[in-house]
Amino acid sequence: ETLQRIVSTLVNKNDEIHNFIDMLNHTISNVQVNSSNAISELDEEFDGLYSVLHEMKGSMANTIQQEEARKIQALQDQLSQCSRALESSEELLELAVQSLDIKNPVELLEVENIDWIVTVASAFRLSLKPKVSDSMTHMMVDFALEKRMLQAVKFLPVPKAPEIDVAACLVADNCITISWRMPEEDSRIDHFVLEYRKTNFDGLPRLKGEQHWELVDYIKATQYTLSGLRFDTKYMNLRVQACNKAVAGEYSDPVTLETKAFVFSLDSTSSHLNLKVEDTYVEWDPTGGKGQEKIKGKENKNSNTASPKRSTNSPRASARGSRDRFAGESYTVLGDTAVESGQHYWEVRAQKDCKSYSVGVTYRNPGKFDQLGKTNSSWCIHINNWLQTTFSAKHNNKAKTLDIPVPDRIGVYCDFDGGQLSFYNASSKALLHTFRTKFTQPLLPGFMIWCGGLTVTTGLQVPSAVKTLQKSENGLGGSTSSLNNVA
Repeated sequence: ETLQRIVSTLVNKNDEIHNFIDMLNHTISNVQVNSSNAISELDEEFDGLYSVLHEMKGSMANTIQQEEARKIQALQDQLSQCSRALESSEELLELAVQSLDIKNPVELLEVENIDWIVTVASAFRLSLKPKVSDSMTHMMVDFALEKRMLQAVKFLPVPKAPEIDVAACLVADNCITISWRMPEEDSRIDHFVLEYRKTNFDGLPRLKGEQHWELVDYIKATQYTLSGLRFDTKYMNLRVQACNKAVAGEYSDPVTLETKAFVFSLDSTSSHLNLKVEDTYVEWDPTGGKGQEKIKGKENKNSNTASPKRSTNSPRASARGSRDRFAGESYTVLGDTAVESGQHYWEVRAQKDCKSYSVGVTYRNPGKFDQLGKTNSSWCIHINNWLQTTFSAKHNNKAKTLDIPVPDRIGVYCDFDGGQLSFYNASSKALLHTFRTKFTQPLLPGFMIWCGGLTVTTGLQVPSAVKTLQKSENGLGGSTSSLNNVA
């Protein structure tokens, strides 16, 4: 036996080493691939930088050429003006020289205005200074700063881990809003990644791999709301990491937020034989149950072994006691978890073709022929769509008609300690009916269905709107129903 244990230990150790070798080889391969990818990305970045520099060089060279053309044009215009003035001046000079040789007074009189003509000549109005300078020093560039910046180019730094602001986090209405901040400003951050997972422990999950992280990527803000959650565990772990263009930083320290909600499934061991029951769905079947009953009868005759489902040690068996399934016209199924304290909420949706159904609560161990609302230990609202739609609240075999439309979804609010059971339009949160009593025993969710199906949604928090309505209603005081049974 000792040798077998040693062999088994060695085999397990060898398997671990083989797995580790495979992991190392896979890591080496990944390093090679990632290095090649990094070089390719480096080439792309430098090519992009070269492209920008080449484009800037072309633009600045074009500006120099435009300045050159402007100056040359100004100087050419001035050169043409000087040439014309010089030509005119030479003609006047020739005329003046010729006038010096005139001896005849009569001819001399004919050129007596030559002094005025010379005075107004254009050559005397010219500015003999170039209009523009030949200097191009204002077109020089100094890339000393840019060179220093380029020489300082390094690989992108890894972003620091964000810090989750627990005080700003909010858990309400089946949503979690988580807020975080960076320990210092980092303009290179492109986006954030949020990961979350459910757990039943106040802190990180006790076992590695107990729950997988769910990921939300490319979050641009420093706050995010997870909506439409089903709180089927007691807590949720959350963590955040910052990412720049190329690399993701370390995760923040994870935080654990409490996600209090009432979670239960439909207990198939408590249901009528004519009901098909799944965890959160029940459907009426007029023939399937009878067939199942015959088959089970034959099995019981041929076997002396008790069915595992009827074991008295199972939690569900203890919940239903020693009674059998519901029978007769009590097409009922119960939840597998009892309400013993606190405030809880769940919702129910019926199929459109459902003819009759009830939604409510009951004490444990109802009779096998008992129907919801027809005993002093059960409370419900009942919808009948058989010939015409009737909507009523039932308790202790008394009914109160509810003159309001039947909603698509019904919300059930149970305040065990406060002795209150309320039903709401789950969409609008409008109050449908309230029972007030003093509950003396644990309560099981109960459902009756005939011709159709019901879907139950659990793991829901008490909605904020319901809490507000409850405060308002409790503040007004008084009774909301003539069916209330105060023990």
